[in-house]
Amino acid sequence: MTKRCITLIAVLLALIVPARVLADSQQAWQKKVDHALQQALKKGNAAQRVIIRARPGKEADVRALLGGKGQIQAEHRSIKGFTALVNTRDLEDLAASDSIESVSVDAEVFADPAVLAEHTRGGSSVNTEKIRATLGLDDDSLTGQYVGVAVIDSGITDRAEFDGRIVAFYDFTRGGRPASPYDDYGHGTHVAGLIGGTGSTSNGQFEGVASGVQFIGLKVLDANGAGHASDVIDALEFAVANKKALGIDIINLSLGHPVFESAKTDPLVQAVENAVAAGIVVVCSAGNWGTNPDTGRIGYAGITSPGNARSAITFGAADTENTVKRSDDTVGDYSSRGPSWYDAYAKPDLVAPGSNLVSVAATRGRLYAAHPELRVNSSAGGRFLRLSGTSMASAVGTGVAALVIRSHRYYRPHTNELTPNAVKAILQFTAISMRTPDGPPYDGLTQGTGEVNAAGAIKLAAALDFTGPLGRACLSRYVEPATEIGGVSLAWAQNIVWGDNIVWGDNIVWGDNIVWADNIVWGDNIVWADNVVWGEDIVWGENIVWADNIIWGENIVWADNIVWADDIVWGEGLVGTDSSGGVIWGLLQRPDLTVWGDLSANSLVVVGGIR
Repeated sequence: MTKRCITLIAVLLALIVPARVLADSQQAWQKKVDHALQQALKKGNAAQRVIIRARPGKEADVRALLGGKGQIQAEHRSIKGFTALVNTRDLEDLAASDSIESVSVDAEVFADPAVLAEHTRGGSSVNTEKIRATLGLDDDSLTGQYVGVAVIDSGITDRAEFDGRIVAFYDFTRGGRPASPYDDYGHGTHVAGLIGGTGSTSNGQFEGVASGVQFIGLKVLDANGAGHASDVIDALEFAVANKKALGIDIINLSLGHPVFESAKTDPLVQAVENAVAAGIVVVCSAGNWGTNPDTGRIGYAGITSPGNARSAITFGAADTENTVKRSDDTVGDYSSRGPSWYDAYAKPDLVAPGSNLVSVAATRGRLYAAHPELRVNSSAGGRFLRLSGTSMASAVGTGVAALVIRSHRYYRPHTNELTPNAVKAILQFTAISMRTPDGPPYDGLTQGTGEVNAAGAIKLAAALDFTGPLGRACLSRYVEPATEIGGVSLAWAQNIVWGDNIVWGDNIVWGDNIVWADNIVWGDNIVWADNVVWGEDIVWGENIVWADNIIWGENIVWADNIVWADDIVWGEGLVGTDSSGGVIWGLLQRPDLTVWGDLSANSLVVVGGIR
């Protein structure tokens, strides 16, 4: 055991006990109020826009309570929630009610142009011909035809690149009313172009990943690229309600807000979980908080909401160095690392190309006007924009997810549809692990299972057949777990990381126990290669020692919670690094359990005790 590890254990033990004592003395109503509102309570009385969630069956009681304490702005039935204007002085009384589950700020969601532009200047444009090639795609690949993608963003401009495939458009900045497609900011158009632009105005140079998908535009961000979580929730509920009518298979959420509470109570996360439960694949961006804005140092725990939703497919961003080969790919410094704040979920799930990507421009949008240095004109007369960010990575990932769904439908038309869990598992299992420029692999909190591999995911999806009885292998034929990219055969990651759990080993796909095919329950269990299932005696998850038992300091602001340096600076000191640079993640009640990472690798991530 290293000297640093011994010091870390001493610090953890010293901090956990007093934190628990303080937590026990915290009033019950305070535990229902998120961090942002607790800070607002200290600043005096003011009107607050909040989202209040009712306990099951108590919606009428909460509606009546709000009748006397606030002005209801909207109702969100899927999460038993209400958006309301409430005076700060009334928050304590509301939260004290047994009818109320949680009280959250109606957080501002955003796609920050300053972050996007900062990491794009000086880089060379990456055309999507190379992106498609590094994903293993060729001219004969599927296009995602008949797959519906809802883009919840700043809108979509109806450009020739979309070839009449914007089949519906609703404006949630104006109450969710139907409208002609438009984008007064430009972020949503860029995202849509990466997902499925045809490349028609660039002679194919800037074609999207899945150029045959149909788009459903759900505008939630205004001309400044900002919006409210409540509008995103409305859009998510609309997508679920109209899933069949509009043919929605995937939702893209290239936006987010700081994490102010556990994913278990975050209303935006809960709306995402409901959408996935309804059978829609939800793809989220991890966030662009990978580096300290003051020092530029890379840090951990910058995942934004709703990227901390366990059932979402959350993408970090990779830099391809403008080459097809994978050996020089790196994870972008700006890309948010895990674990997620409060819950310590393992995020991102994987990474995708996200740096200096050129895509369709909304030429009347504010983003295009504000950044002339990022404009790109094609020889065919098309106008494009070059941006970087996990928003771009999640757009690429969304395109790949569309190809996976289309592949399974095309090659397996008589089997069951892929569930969102299955799509996520396929993408993670076929991802290609990345290494740092120094040689060791990136840890799982930086890259997830690796960089997305479209060709491999399409191949695996085409071979899966769920028509047989449970307990039977789902592969219809042998699939070599490797993909050739840039003339090199690259092995798949062949593992899956889900929230606070790890599923590992060959029986993920070709064993007799396909845990993710139907009726999957990921729960608080860890499933290992030999079918050993560790249940609730594992203290990682609901029983993690600091999940609900830490008092967050009065002067903590979100950016300061991110682990930037080698010191132990997560909340009350629960994340640090060991002498090899690995991340030591939490201290559990079972210090003999080490369940994450390669024990021989310098990039070891330790969960559940320190060696």
